[in-house]
Amino acid sequence: MWTVIATCALAYATSLAVPLWYQLHDQKLLIVTSGSMVPTFDPGDAVVTRNVGDSYELLKPGLMVSFWPLGSTQLVTHRIVSVTNIASTTGEVDGEGRAIKSMRDGKPVEVPYIITKGDANEENDANATPAANVQGIVLSVHPHWGWVLQWAESPAGRAAMLVPPLVALATLEVLAVADGRRRGPRPERRPEERHIDAVLHG
Repeated sequence: MWTVIATCALAYATSLAVPLWYQLHDQKLLIVTSGSMVPTFDPGDAVVTRNVGDSYELLKPGLMVSFWPLGSTQLVTHRIVSVTNIASTTGEVDGEGRAIKSMRDGKPVEVPYIITKGDANEENDANATPAANVQGIVLSVHPHWGWVLQWAESPAGRAAMLVPPLVALATLEVLAVADGRRRGPRPERRPEERHIDAVLHG
């Protein structure tokens, strides 16, 4: 029974410790949910990424990166096909409806964008993505980790890891109480017996 308690406790601790370990090393563990990068990695795998911050020069063709596509709230992990500079705009339009470019010292301000593509896709992603939207470079891939972590973080997984040891502990407590009642209280010695013991040890 103690084996059940130890095993479940270790599994629960591991499910918490693994993501935390990567966070402490300025890395993230992401679960793959689509097949757009097959055969490099599959749904249910996990990828480890490291944030590049403002070091956009680290973004090179061939690298796999996790990023926020323009207008999307879903993180995507694809491969960089090329890196290009695109003139930034002020967010306003001129009289002809054209976007007004941002200028600095009389020259258009350009910002880096990445062109990306899933390894399983035949065409590049529809839109270029600002380098500022890149959340991290993929460092490594761990097959099947995603399914395990996803299960461990689910209510069913938490229950599977926490309920058995709690039931085992409760069972041990009940058995201990039952054993104590079965043995019954220890008989109290009579005063003369205690007196004899005192004389013998005095």
